[in-house]
Amino acid sequence: MSAAVPVRAAYAKGDRMKRIGLSIVAAVGAASLFSTTTALAKEKRVLKGNMTLKYNVLPGKADTLQEMFTKGVWYGRLRLNTFKWDWDKEYPGKTKDNWAVGVGGSLEYKTAYFNGLGATIAMYTSQNPWHMDPDEVKYVKAGKDTFSRDKVKKTGHFGMSVVGQAYLEYKRSKTSFKLGRQIFESMLTKSNDTKMIPNTFEGYSLTSKYFAGTTIKLAYFTKQKLRDHTSFHDVITFKDASGDSWGNNDDSAVNKALSYQNFVRAGKDPDHHLIVAEMANKSLVPHLKWKLNYTTVPDVVALAGIEAHYAIPLGDYKLIPGARYIKQMDRGADDIGKLGVAVANLKGKGVGYEDPYSVDSSIWMARVDLKPKNKIWWARVGYSKVADDADIIAPWRGFPTGGFTRAMAQYNWYANTKTWMLRGVVNLDKAGLVSGLKASLRYAVQDFDDKKPGVQADSNVIHLDLVEKVKSMPGLYVKFRLGVVNGDDDTIAMDGTRKRDPSYNEYRFEVNYLF
Repeated sequence: MSAAVPVRAAYAKGDRMKRIGLSIVAAVGAASLFSTTTALAKEKRVLKGNMTLKYNVLPGKADTLQEMFTKGVWYGRLRLNTFKWDWDKEYPGKTKDNWAVGVGGSLEYKTAYFNGLGATIAMYTSQNPWHMDPDEVKYVKAGKDTFSRDKVKKTGHFGMSVVGQAYLEYKRSKTSFKLGRQIFESMLTKSNDTKMIPNTFEGYSLTSKYFAGTTIKLAYFTKQKLRDHTSFHDVITFKDASGDSWGNNDDSAVNKALSYQNFVRAGKDPDHHLIVAEMANKSLVPHLKWKLNYTTVPDVVALAGIEAHYAIPLGDYKLIPGARYIKQMDRGADDIGKLGVAVANLKGKGVGYEDPYSVDSSIWMARVDLKPKNKIWWARVGYSKVADDADIIAPWRGFPTGGFTRAMAQYNWYANTKTWMLRGVVNLDKAGLVSGLKASLRYAVQDFDDKKPGVQADSNVIHLDLVEKVKSMPGLYVKFRLGVVNGDDDTIAMDGTRKRDPSYNEYRFEVNYLF
């Protein structure tokens, strides 16, 4: 199926397609207002492949309190994101073809550092001048992060604005301590800034590069704010005190058995904290990069991870085998299991699990990369296998299989899931073919456990990314993403239920302008 057919279908009502085109022009036009001055200066920030930001220009030191603010740096970002999700088969009341549009951006300010003390504040907005009807937002898939479903349900209004980052920072001896709302990147916590507003946390963190070739990260977070929320919420609890599914942690990978009501029923506190400790090193052993991570929600669950990658020189190429192992340990989730709740499955369905009342489990994965020295292309083959125990719990946007076997919009860390992935990346700009363009293609074969009704049917995934950094306008990026999923449509689980056909086509178009 071509991209044009479902897009026309999605905007058959009125002239929405024309308006989408106008919004793209408006975003680019607004960006051009800043292009002249940006082209004359060094780009303050650039977008990396995973859509995180690399800061080329940062505030320096201030000799006075006044200079702390006068020497600060402003950063701006204009964004447009469009989404179209086309199911092969719709299930009335459960699934429906859907689309979404987000227009907005962010404004960030970093002060200079006075005696090591600084501050950052970042404001984000995502507006939805074109959207599905309010009673249809429950069907929106990838595009749901352009608005708040909870806000739409309660007020009927789309669009959201939020202060996503606001922290004090103290820097000394290559060590930084942050207090407040912040982005924190680790093995299982990510900003995952691929929509309009990043995933952020509230609390304390410390990052140190004091030891050569080593990065140490520590964090204690009391709250999390997912990308489609306007307020900070619990780090793991599904639903709030009123039973609202969108009023607390409603991440797509959340464990729904760990709900507010179930915590209360088990005599446990429904308010939780997230603790992260991570160490990465690239100098202890030549050619070896390794990482240790410990992430825990006290009295609920703990995850310990180890990852390593070793580069083997092969003339004009490098062969880089790597592996990651995560051990998940029950630290109190089984108290809810004692109520007869199947905490082992993310959806709370325990059929097919040997011990559905515990979250003890593990996952391992491996990959091999081949990279030429000219950096024109690289290729990867990856594999992951989840133990046939419990599903992995990771609602913090750091995907357990990320970088190994995960494709766009896929969750392949259910118990007894095996995934193969092939990936290739070509820098068409460096190859002298297309200016500023880079292409990435993934092909994944996902083998889920057919007997478990709480797990989707098997599927094959093709995921294509085309990203252009527009050289004629520094700071401007244009991105197209395509996801094609072909799944089994006749899978019958152990309890006799027929699983939904997971097949669909997904189209995303994104414009970013940094200034």
